[in-house]
Amino acid sequence: MTLPDIDSVAGLSVQEAAKKLRADGFNEIADSRHTSTFQIIVGVIREPMFILLVASGLIYFVLGDISEGLMLLSFVVLVIGITVYQERKTERALEALQNLSSPRALVIRDHEQMRIPGREVVCGDMLILAEGDRVPADGILLYSNNIMVDESLLTGESVPVRKTAWREGLPPARPGGNGQPAVFSGTLVVQGQGLAEVRATGARTEMGRIGVVLRTLERGDTRLKTEITGIVRTIAVAGLLLCATIVVVYGLTRHDWLGGFLAGITLAMAILPEEFPVVLTVFLALGAWRISKKNVLTRQVPAIETLGSATVLCVDKTGTLTENRMAVRSFFAGGDLCRHDEGGKNPVPETCHELAEYAILACKKDPFDPMERALFRLKEGDFGSTEHIHANWILVQEYTLKPDLLAMSNVWRSPDGNDYIIAAKGAPEAIFDLCHFDTAQAEALNTQIDVMAADGLRVLGVAKASFTRARLPGEQHDFTFTFLGLVGFADPVRPQVKDAISICYSAGIRVIMITGDYPLTAMNIARQIGLAGADRCLTGAEMEVMGTEELHRQITGFTIFARVVPEQKLHIIDALKANGDVVAMTGDGVNDAPALKSADIGIAMGGRGTDVAREASSLVLLDDNFTSIVSAVRLGRRIYDNIRKAMAYVISVHVPIAGMSLVPVILNMPLILLPVHIVFLELIIDPACSIVFESEKEEADVMHRPPRRVDERLFTKRSILLSILQGTVVLMVVMGVYFMALARGFGEPETRTLAFTAIVFANLSLILTNRSWQETITSTIRTPNRALVWVFSLTLVCLALVLFVPALRELFRFGPVPLPDLVMCAAAGGASVTWFEIYKLWNRKNGTTA
Repeated sequence: MTLPDIDSVAGLSVQEAAKKLRADGFNEIADSRHTSTFQIIVGVIREPMFILLVASGLIYFVLGDISEGLMLLSFVVLVIGITVYQERKTERALEALQNLSSPRALVIRDHEQMRIPGREVVCGDMLILAEGDRVPADGILLYSNNIMVDESLLTGESVPVRKTAWREGLPPARPGGNGQPAVFSGTLVVQGQGLAEVRATGARTEMGRIGVVLRTLERGDTRLKTEITGIVRTIAVAGLLLCATIVVVYGLTRHDWLGGFLAGITLAMAILPEEFPVVLTVFLALGAWRISKKNVLTRQVPAIETLGSATVLCVDKTGTLTENRMAVRSFFAGGDLCRHDEGGKNPVPETCHELAEYAILACKKDPFDPMERALFRLKEGDFGSTEHIHANWILVQEYTLKPDLLAMSNVWRSPDGNDYIIAAKGAPEAIFDLCHFDTAQAEALNTQIDVMAADGLRVLGVAKASFTRARLPGEQHDFTFTFLGLVGFADPVRPQVKDAISICYSAGIRVIMITGDYPLTAMNIARQIGLAGADRCLTGAEMEVMGTEELHRQITGFTIFARVVPEQKLHIIDALKANGDVVAMTGDGVNDAPALKSADIGIAMGGRGTDVAREASSLVLLDDNFTSIVSAVRLGRRIYDNIRKAMAYVISVHVPIAGMSLVPVILNMPLILLPVHIVFLELIIDPACSIVFESEKEEADVMHRPPRRVDERLFTKRSILLSILQGTVVLMVVMGVYFMALARGFGEPETRTLAFTAIVFANLSLILTNRSWQETITSTIRTPNRALVWVFSLTLVCLALVLFVPALRELFRFGPVPLPDLVMCAAAGGASVTWFEIYKLWNRKNGTTA
C-alpha cells in the first residue's frame, strides 16, 4: 500500500463502531476507584486501635469523666483529620501529575478521516499515525513510511524502534525490537507515518494486561502495624481482667464497692494503652507530611516505616538511574575519538565540527526522535555560534529510511547558491554502503564501533555529498558520499545517583539494577554509578530457563538484570522477598507497575512516570531525583527510631502510674491516684508521645548502620526489660516518697501531693532520658526541640497551679506542703533516671548500644 491509497480505505462505518463500543466497552484501563472522604473516615475508624480509643472515650463519658472523654475523642477527631487531609492532598497531587490522559486518535470511518477521543477507538478501526502521535490502542501496521516508535513505557529502552508493514506469516510481536509490524497503546511515534488496524483495546492491550496483573496483587499490613495491634489487644484484655479483679478485691476486703469501682477505673485509665495507636498513626501521618517537603508524595502511609527497614533497592535504569533522554557522548572523526559533555566541559572539538555540522543537517527540522533532539542540542553550546550552523538554508528534499537501507539523507541549498549539499546519517553499515566501502575499510571502522558500543553507546554514521545537476536523483545511492565519522549517543546518568548509591551502601542497602536494555549498556551504566558487581549480569533469557528455586539461589549473586521483560521483574521482586529481603522498587514505566505493587515499597517517578506506575506505588518522587530516595530512607529510619523511643517511654511511664494505682489497694492503704490525676498525667504523656518524640532529630549513625533484621520486633526482650526497669525504678522512688511522707505523719492529701509531684518530675525525666538511648541528657538537651520546651513549660505551670491555687488544690484533693519538701520530691523524681544515664555512658565506653 502506498500513501495515496489511504484515500481508498473505507474503515468501519459509524454504526459498526458504535456497536463494537457497546460490546467491548471504552478503550481505557479502569482507574483504581476514587476514595471519598467518607470512605477514608470509615477506613480509619474501623481500625481496631481506633475502636479502642473511641470505646475508652465513651466509657469515660458513661462514668461522668467528661474532660477525659472529650480529650480522647477530640484527639481521635484530630488524627482522622490529619489522615483525611493527607489522603486528599495525595489524590490532588496525583491528579495534577497525570500527563498521559487518553490521547486523541485520527481514524478512518465511512471513507472519512475523523479525530475522536482515544477512549472511543474500537477493534477494526483504521488508525492514521504520524510523528508526535501517541498510539491509542494495540494494532498492526498495514502501511509504514519510515515509522519509528518510542516504546520505553513498555520496554524501559529509551531508543525508538523501527516498524515495518505487516505481511503474511509474521509471528505475533511483543514490545521492543526492530522490524516488527505491531504498535502498542501508550507508545509514541517519533518519526514517519503509518496506517494501522486496531487489534486490541482497553484491558486487552499490552498495557491493559499489566493492569490486570496489578489488580491481582494486594498489600498486607506492615509488620509494625501488626505487632502494635497485637500488643494493644493483649494489654487491653489483661488490663480489663486486672481491673475487674481489683474491683472485686477492693469491694470484698473494704466493703466499699463504690471505692472499688473507682479504684478499678483508675487502674484502667492507667493501663489502657491508648498512646500506642496514637503514636503509630500520628508519627506516620506527620512523617508523610515531613517527607512531602522532600518532594516525596506518600500514597500508602505505612510504607514510610517499611522504607527504613529496606534491605534491597531495585531500580529501573531508564528514567531512574538515567535521564530517559539521549545525549551526544562522543565523536569519531579523522581517526580520533573525542568525548563530548553537554555540560560544556568538553565542547565539540574543532576536528569534529564538520561531522557535527552534517549530523545536524541530516535531522528533521523539528525532530521527535531522541537522537536527533540530542544533535540539535549541540547548537546550544559554543558550537551553535560557529559558521557550521545554517539556520537560513533551505531543505529541498528528504530521502527516508527504508528496510533495505537504514539511512536517511537531507538535501539542502543555501539562499545564495544553486549547488546542493546532501547530509546523510544512519546505521553505520548503511553509511558504509552509501560510501561504497570495501570489506577492509568496513572492518577497520567496525573495530571502533565495537569500542564505542562497549561503552554503552548507540552509534550512528554520518556522510556528506554535493550535487550540481538541476534534477535530483531518486535514490540515495545515486549520490557520491564521503564518510565523515561516527557519533555515539548515551542516556545520561543522573548526576546525583553515584553519591546516593554510595550512601545506600553505607546504610547496608543492596542496590540492584533491573532493565530491559542490553547487558553491555547496563554494565557500563553500573560502572559509571559505582554499582557493585558491575562486571557480570543475569539476562532475561537466562532467567527464562531457571526454575523458581534456582532463581532464588542465583539472585543473591547478581546486581544487574538485563533484557528483562515485565513478568520477570515481578519474579525478581518475589524471589528477593522469598529470600527474606525487604524490597524497595523504583520505576516510571508501565512495565514497572506489577513489580512496584508487589514490592514492600514501590517508588514511582512523578515527573516522567506513567499514571499506571504511580497508581501501583507506595511513594512518588515528585522531582524524579534519585537522592530523594535516600532522604526517604533516612526519614523512615528516623520515624522508626522515634516510634521505638516513644513506645519505650509509654511503657516506662505507665509502670509507676499503674503501680501507684495498684499497690495501695493491695496493701490496704490510702489511694494516691484518682481519675483526675490520671487525666493530668495523660495531658503530659499524650503530647510527649505524639509531638515531642516525633520532632526528635535522627541519631548520628542513622545512615551508617544496617537495616534492622526482618524478624526484629519493635519490642525486643532487651528494650522491654529496660523500659520496665526504668518504670520500676521510678515506682520505687515514688513509693519511697509515699512511705516517707506517711512515716513523717503527713495526712492523705499531703502524702498524695508529695507522691504526685515526684511522679510528674519523674515523668519529665523519662521524656528527657528516652530522647536518645545513645546520647546522655547533657548532650540531647543542646539539640533544639520546640515541642519539648512547650510541653515542659505548660506542665510546670499547670503543676504550680494545682499545687498553690486553693480551688484547684481542692479539686485534686491535695494538701498544702512546705516548699522544701516539694523541691525534695521533685529532685527525687528527677534523679530516678540517673542509673539509665550511667548505663548509656557504660555502653558508649564498651562500644555497644542500649
